[in-house]
Amino acid sequence: LKLVVPAHGVVVDTTAGWLHGVDTLPRSAIHELPRLDVYSSQESRMRRGGVRSGIRELRPSDVEVVDGLRVTTMHRTALDVGRLLWRYDAIGALDGFLRAGVSQADLLDDLDRFKGYRGVRQLRALVPLATPLAESNPESALRLIWIESDLPTPVPQWWVNDDDGCPIYRIDLADPVHRYGAEYFGMAFHDDTTAHADTQRLAWLDSRRGWEMDVFRKDDVYSSEAAPHGVLRAGWERARARSSYASPSVIDLSR
Repeated sequence: LKLVVPAHGVVVDTTAGWLHGVDTLPRSAIHELPRLDVYSSQESRMRRGGVRSGIRELRPSDVEVVDGLRVTTMHRTALDVGRLLWRYDAIGALDGFLRAGVSQADLLDDLDRFKGYRGVRQLRALVPLATPLAESNPESALRLIWIESDLPTPVPQWWVNDDDGCPIYRIDLADPVHRYGAEYFGMAFHDDTTAHADTQRLAWLDSRRGWEMDVFRKDDVYSSEAAPHGVLRAGWERARARSSYASPSVIDLSR
């Protein structure tokens, strides 16, 4: 960044998020160099390949210096990516900024400032839904899909106890009342080497704790042909029907 950002330039948006240590880069960045987001608050835009640029209204409090580079603060960056990214990526970015220490209350207090800005309606809808409990961007996207499916708001990272009352498994997204859960299996942690353990865990949740579980992978969430809303809705309906016939011990939320 120091090699290409001029003195008047400010690193913003996804590049600023990356610089702050928050996962805001596009999924293609794993195999393709992402563009740099470098704007200015006073001079002409940069005209250089691989750089997205322009003029942006920035207050002095919106900008800080990181290792010699001018960059939007974490707070301002969260507000910008929350309104400018695709909503399923935006919720993941907002969750990431909350994990990094950005105050959700401060974000809510600043929403009126962006009245009339592009994407402000999305920002107003997503900031109240953000949570630091989410552990990955795909999990965040799946949570938003769950909410859009008109289901009870899911609880992220719900612990399920063993017979001795000790927490043993966490469910990515859960409706503990009806014992319905959704898991996102990313390639980094769920592959052929973990398949047996994953199957055993899901079977235990089903047979020993009465949970109805659905598993989602990348194509189930991000593919244009996927229908995750329907899968979630159908799974939750199965769980509700199952829980209505469950014994009191099965619906004990302490387990």
